[in-house]
Order: sequence, then structure tokens, then C-alpha cells
Amino acid sequence: MNAPAALLAISVILLLVHIFLQAFLTTRELGRSWNAGPRDGGETPKSVYAGRAMRASANFRETYPAFLALMLLGDFAPNNIMLTVAGGSIWVLARIIYIPLYLSGIPYIRSIVWLISIFGLVIMLVAAFWR
Repeated sequence: MNAPAALLAISVILLLVHIFLQAFLTTRELGRSWNAGPRDGGETPKSVYAGRAMRASANFRETYPAFLALMLLGDFAPNNIMLTVAGGSIWVLARIIYIPLYLSGIPYIRSIVWLISIFGLVIMLVAAFWR
């Protein structure tokens, strides 16, 4: 498996971690019948950790499409694939580190890690135009 494909696979695993973490914490609070039901009541979890998991997941999904687009662009039109992989690696690692920081409620460092992930996307964007 080449590096772009590996990063894409890891990113999908990371997406699944977000989905299952959010689902686990929400189900633990609201119960299995809520999870299995139609969720028509609009109930949302009130616990700190379930709320943080929801917000961390939403935050991940805000930048995930950009990562996917830039990684695929770098793989299909490899102007500078090494730079694309470097930026993608930074984004993936920062997003992995971000989860426990967000769940722990650690301010500032979490924001710095988020900025590092954005820096990874910028590197990937530069790679798309680098000749």
C-alpha cells in the first residue's frame, strides 16, 4: 500500500473512532432504547464527555473533506507527492492527538494541535500547486 492510500485508510479509521466514541458515550447516557429508536424527541446528551465527543467529531468532519480532496488530488495529480504525504501525515497525527485533548478538556494545547492540523492541510494545498 502506498503512503497516500495508507493515510486515507488511517483517516477512515479515525472517522470510525469518532463515530463509535460519540455513539458509545451518548448511548451510555441516554440508553440503548434511545439508540435503537427513531430519536424523534430531539434528546441530546448532557454529560461532559458525550458533549465533548460530539463536538470533537463535528470539528473533525469540518476539515475531513479538505483532507480527502487534497490527498486524492496529490495521489492522482502528483505534482509533489512527498509534500502531500508530509502534510497529510501532519494532519492525521494532529487529529489523533486532538481526540484525547478534547475529551480531557485541555484548552490552548488542543487549539495549538488544531492549528497544526490546519498547517498540514496548507502544506497539502501548496503541494497541489508546486511544480
